[in-house]
Parts: sequence; structure tokens; C-alpha cells
Amino acid sequence: MKTRDIEPFFATLKAANPMPVTELEYTSVFELLTAVLLSAQATDVSVNKATRRLFPAAHTPQAMLDLGLERLESYIKSIGLYHTKAKNLLATCALLVEQHSGQVPRNREALQALPGVGRKTANVVLNSAFGEAVMAVDTHIFRVSNRTGLAPGKNPLVVEHKLLKRIPPDYLVDAHHWLILHGRYVCIARKPLCWQCAVVPYCDFKPKTQPPPV
Repeated sequence: MKTRDIEPFFATLKAANPMPVTELEYTSVFELLTAVLLSAQATDVSVNKATRRLFPAAHTPQAMLDLGLERLESYIKSIGLYHTKAKNLLATCALLVEQHSGQVPRNREALQALPGVGRKTANVVLNSAFGEAVMAVDTHIFRVSNRTGLAPGKNPLVVEHKLLKRIPPDYLVDAHHWLILHGRYVCIARKPLCWQCAVVPYCDFKPKTQPPPV
């Protein structure tokens, strides 16, 4: 993607969705952290279905610890890898209580020290909860960045650094959400819906797809 096309690319996404937000449901930073931790290799829909039952029962680290492993698993067993995620979540809650007075820390190093929290999860929390201009590169953002030519790279970290350099500052805080939603609903993995794409004039993807025959 040419540098001159990046600004109108994001201006178009912003015009369509001026205030994008994550599709994960939460009412606190801890609930967001929990939802993101549970969302690895799972859909936001499946996570939201589980957390609608879980959060009323345990919406703080201590309350989550009080549930214990067996009861926690009963709430999230519909989510993939639920056993490992439950253990990581309880270990994270223990550290939050012991080291952070039950609060979610606001820096990447402390977040990534929590069990089950990698760079992507930390970036989601920093961006969505604290409004920091960071980029959490998931499979959707990785695909869109490479396919459009916005920030091609061989791995998520390379793509992340390129995005931070190429995205205009005015769009950076919300860019994470725009790119995820674009990848989830338009620039999909198997066959992008180019005929429905508002940013197609700026995209480097050459074999533009056509709508299916009626």
C-alpha cells in the first residue's frame, strides 16, 4: 500500500465506524482481561456466552479465586482449551491479589508476567481499557495487513512494528478495532468480499473477488 493511501484508508474505516469497540463484553478492566484471556483460539461470541454467566458470579480476582477450579470450569467449559485457561486465570487472579492489590496493572511488563497473558493480550488490555496507542496483532490484523499491503510481515511482531510506524497518529488508538472488524467481516480468510469493501481503492490485493452469481 502506498503511503499516500494510508490516510484515506483509515479515514474511510473511521467514517463507517467512528467509535469502534471490542466485541467482547465487559464492565471492568478485570473483566476485559478475563475475556481476552479466554478468547485465545475461541470466538468472541462463545466467550461472551460464557462470561454472561461467569461475571455475575465472579467479577473480581478474589471472587474468581473463591470459585475454585471446578466451579470456574463449569462456567467456561463451552470454550476451547477451557481447562488450561481456567488454571491460567486462577493463577493470574492470585498474582493480581498478591502483587497488585486486586487491580489490573497498566504496563506491558507486568501484564505479560501474568499466566496466560502474552503480548497480544497485554496490548488488547492496554488499548481497550487504558486507551494506549498499541497494536494487538491477531490473525485478522495479520491477514489484513499482509493482504492489503498496509504492513506486510512474516510474523505478528514484525507486522505490529510496521503498523505502529505507518498508521497516522490520529487513527492509531482505534486502528486495532477497525482492522479486526474489517478482517472479521469483509477481508475474510477464505475469500475476501472485495465487492463489499469500502477501502478497495487503496488495497494492493490484485485478484479482487467478484460477487457470486445470482
